[in-house]
Amino acid sequence: MDIWDKLYEEASLIRGERKVSDYVYAGAVSAALLTKDGHIYKGVCVDATCSIGLCAERNAIFNMLTNGENEFTKLVVISSKGTLGMPCGVCRELIVELMPKKYKDIEILINLETKETIKFEELCPRWWI
Repeated sequence: MDIWDKLYEEASLIRGERKVSDYVYAGAVSAALLTKDGHIYKGVCVDATCSIGLCAERNAIFNMLTNGENEFTKLVVISSKGTLGMPCGVCRELIVELMPKKYKDIEILINLETKETIKFEELCPRWWI
């Protein structure tokens, strides 16, 4: 199993929308990232009626930060439809600010079968930083 398969598997294992309360749902979208030190961190989206939600990508990033790491190199996002997805604008902004000199090299999986990826630089070629 290569690293992309592993990241996809890890994100798949935690994905699955579930009702947390009458006002909060979690898990429709999931993400897994690989740090420069080789660790995998995961996260799910959390959607709240009051709009204070959290994307799966940011959840995975915050998990990484909580565990003392600051840089990642690969990202897998599984959308609510079960297909591979891309980070939203808020997540893109956080990633750029988190790694202003290295964000362009992050790879995002876009096709599991062929292992096709896109570099973050293609998503954000001329960010304000």
